[in-house]
Amino acid sequence: MVSATDPEAAAELLGRAFQAQMSGDLATAIDLYQRSIAACPTAEAHTFLGWTYSFQGRLEDAIEECQKAIVVDPTFGNPYNDIGAYLIEMGRLDEAIPWLERATRATRYASPHFPRLNLARVYLAREMYSRALEQFQAVVDLRPDHEAAQRAVTAIRRKLN
Repeated sequence: MVSATDPEAAAELLGRAFQAQMSGDLATAIDLYQRSIAACPTAEAHTFLGWTYSFQGRLEDAIEECQKAIVVDPTFGNPYNDIGAYLIEMGRLDEAIPWLERATRATRYASPHFPRLNLARVYLAREMYSRALEQFQAVVDLRPDHEAAQRAVTAIRRKLN
């Protein structure tokens, strides 16, 4: 028997979970995200549950939630970027690259400059300056007001010349 879903209840729980998370009440946020997922699984709820786990240092759990988010909606860019960011935090830079590249190709992403910033960080750490420059330039193209990316473009161009 297939259980009915309740998208309205899920959305309300998701909003409450996010508020709890932002106020630092991670236990309540986790409970509410899990209840939202039980009501109607969404990529957002899985991704934000993962984000909450990351606040607790539970990066493997965070990655697992992001992978669940991708199954629910492979077009949602946040979980790809988040997996990449968690892998960077774990020192697994080479593993982060394909996840971040997938995030740059996601069709549903409110902040598409984030994976490019993370890719640029990885390429800088690997001393792959031309690739880092490409990513920082892409950030500037997406967000002309991004001063840190503008400074990075200038610094890397200076270094390469």
